[in-house]
Amino acid sequence: MILGGSGLIVRSMSMALSCAVWGRPRPYRRRWVHALMAAQLRRRQQSVGELQACETCAARQASHAGEETVAQEKFDAVRMREQMGAAGASALGGTRGVRVVAGAAELTGLGLTGALWLNGTLDSGGELSVADLVAAHILRFDDQALMAQASDWRLLARPEQLPPEGCWRTWLMMGGRGSGKTRAGAEWVHALASGEITGLGRDGRIALVAETFGDAREVMIDGVSGIMAVARDQRPAFEATRRRLVWPSGAVAQMFSSEDPESLRGPQFDLAWCDELGKWRHARETWDMLQFALRLGAAPRQLVTTTPRATPLMMALVKDRATRVTRIRTEDNAAHLAAGFLDAIRARYGGTRLGRQELDGELIADREDGLWRREQIEALTVRAHGLLSRIVVAVDPPAAGDARYSCCGIVAAGLDPDGRAVVLADGSVEGASPTHWAQAVVRLYRRFDADCVVAEIHQGGDMVTSVLRTVEPSLPVRQVRATRGKWLRAEPVAALYEQGRVIHAGHFASLEDQMCDFGPDGLSSGRSPDRLDALVWALTELLLNRRGEPQVRHL
Repeated sequence: MILGGSGLIVRSMSMALSCAVWGRPRPYRRRWVHALMAAQLRRRQQSVGELQACETCAARQASHAGEETVAQEKFDAVRMREQMGAAGASALGGTRGVRVVAGAAELTGLGLTGALWLNGTLDSGGELSVADLVAAHILRFDDQALMAQASDWRLLARPEQLPPEGCWRTWLMMGGRGSGKTRAGAEWVHALASGEITGLGRDGRIALVAETFGDAREVMIDGVSGIMAVARDQRPAFEATRRRLVWPSGAVAQMFSSEDPESLRGPQFDLAWCDELGKWRHARETWDMLQFALRLGAAPRQLVTTTPRATPLMMALVKDRATRVTRIRTEDNAAHLAAGFLDAIRARYGGTRLGRQELDGELIADREDGLWRREQIEALTVRAHGLLSRIVVAVDPPAAGDARYSCCGIVAAGLDPDGRAVVLADGSVEGASPTHWAQAVVRLYRRFDADCVVAEIHQGGDMVTSVLRTVEPSLPVRQVRATRGKWLRAEPVAALYEQGRVIHAGHFASLEDQMCDFGPDGLSSGRSPDRLDALVWALTELLLNRRGEPQVRHL
């Protein structure tokens, strides 16, 4: 009988393994250890023809006498999928084995990072049960070892959160919101930097690249699943002034922002972790500079954790032979999400293009009937532009009563000396009250020293102007009213893009998502294209209404 704190740990671990708890609820019914041992028992009970054995009965008899033999078995993928479900079959994935040494069994999972050793005693009949193996394995450890085992990422992680095997340069992990991408990235970086797993020598150099420095600090380092949160041993020290982490091993991780690709000139690295590549401001330039910097060590590698977006860069990475792609779903991480979250979010977005992307981690191509293509927008994206002669901020406020659940589209654009419109910023806000979105409009107006605000008015009439002027009484507001449908208003603006008369001063991920998902029936999610509406109003004001160009009238 086990007493004290270890007793609770032993009982909890034994119950978790024997009940097949993987740290997630159904339909993922079995942990691979449990499934493997159950299959081993079935193999002993069924005929050799159903589950083929790689060793003879004589070899097994020799193992009872104390001689070391290995009994390898090849599981049929179709049978395993039928018996355990697709998740369990993919987790087993290939050859597994049971090694019998002088009456003790050790279970090894070939093809997975690390091996889980389960020692148990063979009974007189030579049969092993899962409970016996689990109990024997756990009883080998004292309290301290049990606590270490309980937090071992290699045991807690789902198979898709562990690094892929083989030779690769880029590990692309595309996942839904809250699916465990950041945790997997932080664990991978810390394990390499601390020496828990091999692949990075002493004084190794790591690049941490995010959309902004704020994202790198708040998500990758200090976030609830960031490096500092997962660092159980060999905890690094954060040097804020130098924007870097330093491990006791000597490894150093330095922060970078996609807003400044040139900062990657000069430094060199063994490894890199790139977070949310799909929404980087200057994605292509930052990625290119990083590839030149990955030149240390025997095999430089990089991990990309991101919600998928069908950008040209991400599509190219998927097709790259040196890339290993992992897709994880929000549902896979249900055990660590708020109760009711999945039910609510599935009811709203289940089956939609947005839901497939944001929840299931699917990389969805542009709509065939859409007005814009990502390749087109990529070609019109610049990092610098000339002086602007006129700047406007367009706002498409949410309908009355829907502000809590809608987005207020806010886009700034200006005219350059060549007569092209330059999209400067997407300042849209979601779930904001009228006062809050009005403040966001005024901030963008002041940031670019704009000439006026273009505001679409709905049923509320002057209400939009009144709300804006409660924040800035002298704000110049030009009211516009929609007389045609969204598709008809957007078509002339899309033609401006085809003519090369519009450029983007950087990447605006959410805005571009709406542009490429907008068809004759609107967005595939059924939501209002608020960001796109604001863009259409801004470009219409600058280019189609001819208010952006000075004219001379002859008397």
